[in-house]
Amino acid sequence: MSKEKFDLWQDHSMKYLKMAPKTGHCEIIERPDGYGKRTGECGDTIELFLTMNGDRIERVAFQTDGCMNTSACANTAVRMAEGRTLDEAWEISPENIIDFLETLPSHKAHCAELAVGALYLALANVKKNKRAPLEKTLSMKRGFV
Repeated sequence: MSKEKFDLWQDHSMKYLKMAPKTGHCEIIERPDGYGKRTGECGDTIELFLTMNGDRIERVAFQTDGCMNTSACANTAVRMAEGRTLDEAWEISPENIIDFLETLPSHKAHCAELAVGALYLALANVKKNKRAPLEKTLSMKRGFV
């Protein structure tokens, strides 16, 4: 029974090795324009925070209690989302993250789904928050507030 040994440094792409340990976007943004939190089937959680400048995502930050694969996927989602419009960010898929990282183990694809799921929740939250002032104004005009 010959079992090949996995070598982290030799068996992962440079993109993966750069994304997995990054901590530059690991923070909590106070009063974000959008927030999403998702827990995966493995128990890992990603909280994602967005700040907007008009319709463009200006800054993305995240917190995770997950493994190295989850961190690599979260950092990749951040990299792909920053600077994009909301509509463009909705186009980011788990497959985009897997393709970018090149060597995410296939049994860890759920980590990419987790990162994108948190991103989608944050994008939906931005949309909801943008509608909230209008809804409040309409309620005031109707005498409900």
